[in-house]
Amino acid sequence: MSRTPDKDAPSEEQDPFTALLNGSHSADGASRSVGPGGDPARGATTPQPLSRREARQRSAAERPDDTARGGSDGSPVSVPDESAETERPHILLGTATAEQPTVAADRASRRAAAQDDGYPPREKRSRRGLIGTIIALLVVVGLVASGLYVWNTFEPQIRAVMGWEEPNDFEGSGTGEVLVTIADGETGSDISDTLASSGVTKTAEAFYKLLLAQDEDVVFQPGVYRLAKEMSAQSALDALQDPANKIERTAVIREGLTGATIIEELSAATDIPVEDFEAAIEDPTQYGVPENAVSMEGWLFPATYTFDPGLTATQVVKTLVDRTISSLDSAGVPVEDRERVLTIASIIQREARQADDFYKVSRVIQNRLDDGMRLEMDSTAQYGVNEASGSVWSSAEALGSDNPWNTYQRDGLPVGPIASPGDVAIDAAMHPADGSWIFFVTVNLDTGETVFSNTIAEHDAAVAQLRAWCADNPDSGC
Repeated sequence: MSRTPDKDAPSEEQDPFTALLNGSHSADGASRSVGPGGDPARGATTPQPLSRREARQRSAAERPDDTARGGSDGSPVSVPDESAETERPHILLGTATAEQPTVAADRASRRAAAQDDGYPPREKRSRRGLIGTIIALLVVVGLVASGLYVWNTFEPQIRAVMGWEEPNDFEGSGTGEVLVTIADGETGSDISDTLASSGVTKTAEAFYKLLLAQDEDVVFQPGVYRLAKEMSAQSALDALQDPANKIERTAVIREGLTGATIIEELSAATDIPVEDFEAAIEDPTQYGVPENAVSMEGWLFPATYTFDPGLTATQVVKTLVDRTISSLDSAGVPVEDRERVLTIASIIQREARQADDFYKVSRVIQNRLDDGMRLEMDSTAQYGVNEASGSVWSSAEALGSDNPWNTYQRDGLPVGPIASPGDVAIDAAMHPADGSWIFFVTVNLDTGETVFSNTIAEHDAAVAQLRAWCADNPDSGC
């Protein structure tokens, strides 16, 4: 059955794409029939239309650059069938196929490529980077250290040049607590240095300039003061002038006290136990006391002392002994006579009532020793039996006791001092008054009036005078 062409359909001449598909056009565009064998002469049969893929393949084969797109021999390259599913290989970790090289092989190839391009391996590049970083850090550390050294060495000069001077004084009354000792004889400059070194004031200059700016000279009392740290110079000055800030560790040692009483006074003033003082005086030689001394009696000088906090009992005792040695030296006492002079001075200190009588009592002692008489001093008899009744009269026990201190029973001086003498008594022991007296007795215990005599009759009359006074004043030490 023949088909009648649609009159509206384009002819093969009008639709070249159709003609190309049907093979009805030659290379020059002429229209002809193509047989089954592709022979134009055999146009008996109409060929089947080419598919779009076949058309593209043929079109590509006919292009001028098909040699470039073909194989090495110029033959066309077959295009894979896009309609078919392309199976992609599955990639498994740790495995490799011909199409998928291993990670290590891939890295090796990249390293080789990098070396071929003139770059060092990554390991070398990392090592070089680390070395560079270390060098940079060392340079920075060196610069910082150099800067710190220059700053610490030349900080004042740098601040002066740059106008960065810090104030030389603190502000306010400070915080915390610090103990500051002002010694006797220290100057304002000395005190300024002490305050600065103790952290009380910021600089010594700030306090010293403040002192110079005062209208009147500032007087400082020696002692230990409780101050604060980082005080302004004015606050520190005000605190030093306030008696409430002075720590009173003062011991008042009176002349004529025994050693046992003195260490009790020292203990009360310093808060050091009596036992510590007793241990400290066991070996008198460590303080320069002569070996013939039987004890520390007489070597603890009577005076007013202010002790710094923290001193030991040994240090306190040494302070008193040093003061005794100083007094002996001032009186011209030979070193080998120190114990003997202290013994005489201690009797003078206990027996005399008035300063002028010290030198007369010294003369009586010396005259009796020169005459070979016993001293018969009540003070020695009472010391020998530790009699401290406060009465001018000695007990029968004391007078009859056979001990090395009782001059009623012993010829010459007692074995050692019986109390701590002061400067006047020591000087009187070395410089007795001129006179022939061999007796004395105080006839008025309130005024200290004393009668010196050359004969026993004169002495007995003076003793009767004392008894009469005691009868009238029974509570005045009789």
